[in-house]
Amino acid sequence: QVHMVESGGGLVQAGESLRLSCAASGFTFHYYVMKWYRQAPGKEREYVAGVTIDGGRKSYAESVKGRFTISRDNRRRTVLLQMNSLQFDDAGVYYCKAEGQGSNTAYWGQGTQVTVSS
Repeated sequence: QVHMVESGGGLVQAGESLRLSCAASGFTFHYYVMKWYRQAPGKEREYVAGVTIDGGRKSYAESVKGRFTISRDNRRRTVLLQMNSLQFDDAGVYYCKAEGQGSNTAYWGQGTQVTVSS
């Protein structure tokens, strides 16, 4: 059974940092591209960052470049999102997603809430 569990969300002040973690099980983790998305109230879910299966290539939404860092540990089956210099607009529910390389298979976590106070 597939499980994707995000953690690390919380309430922070603008300018502070959080580190999100996503722990995966039930599928062959190192065959999957891992991504983070977020969704603010009343808005569409949007892409935040992604990392290839070996961790060699990473991509980011323009709005988080230079502030967020995605990484993965295939042995621990986890993907991290280090978020620095958080801004009010970074608030929302953050989801991790696993995408099977060359397939349509995808798994989502249940999300973790990030709240940024001004």
